[in-house]
Amino acid sequence: MPARLEGKAALVTGATSNIGRAIAVAFGAEGAHVVVSGRSLERGEAVVEQIRAAGGRADFVSANLDGSAKASADLATEARRVLGDRIDILVNNAGIFPRSTTATTDEATFDEVYAVNVKAPYFLTAAIAPVMAEAGQGAIINLGSWIARLGIASALYSSTKGAVETLTRAWAAEFGPAGVRVNAISPGVIRTPNPDGSDSGRHPAEQMMLGTPDAIAHAAVYLASDEAAFVHGTVIDVDGGRTTVAVIATSLPRPG
Repeated sequence: MPARLEGKAALVTGATSNIGRAIAVAFGAEGAHVVVSGRSLERGEAVVEQIRAAGGRADFVSANLDGSAKASADLATEARRVLGDRIDILVNNAGIFPRSTTATTDEATFDEVYAVNVKAPYFLTAAIAPVMAEAGQGAIINLGSWIARLGIASALYSSTKGAVETLTRAWAAEFGPAGVRVNAISPGVIRTPNPDGSDSGRHPAEQMMLGTPDAIAHAAVYLASDEAAFVHGTVIDVDGGRTTVAVIATSLPRPG
């Protein structure tokens, strides 16, 4: 079976851990040349080595996506240089989660979360999507969240992910006619799997409600590939049914 992303050039932000790492590794396994982007050189190089050890192509580009247009533009420029003057796939994954409540969020925290979660992907897309449009092809994948549509007491983070999902549809309308597909993935609760990759000892309902980074990576490969050529402006829920299947909330074993 041929690799689904063979010959593609991909940039994945926040790719040094968890979901971003899984996506970068999956893209490398499917034949893409991947720019692994993040703030930590040590963790970034570890992801690059993992991809290369499996026979893939990858390079690390350090970036602190603080929301400034310059930081996003600089990353786009360097990624293009590393990838041979092209970016076929962009994954806007980098983000931060505030621990404060509405009443305890100060203005600096509010601005920081919006800068990283909304402004950074906005200006990175602004630096990359028009070039994709000129080439007549490209795929952009944004990372939303299940809490953008199912209310929980996390107003600041939820609102940023709601903005990202709205941007997904707007960008699909803006760049889709030129051949650029823009879609999003809405992960549920994602945990780090056991060191051996197993889920042993977990109740089936718990396995349904708690996902692994690989589950998100599989969806990202699909959206980045030609298999999703007719998929525009959609948000794929990869959340174990958390936002659509009420019964799972009562399926876990009761405490003893």
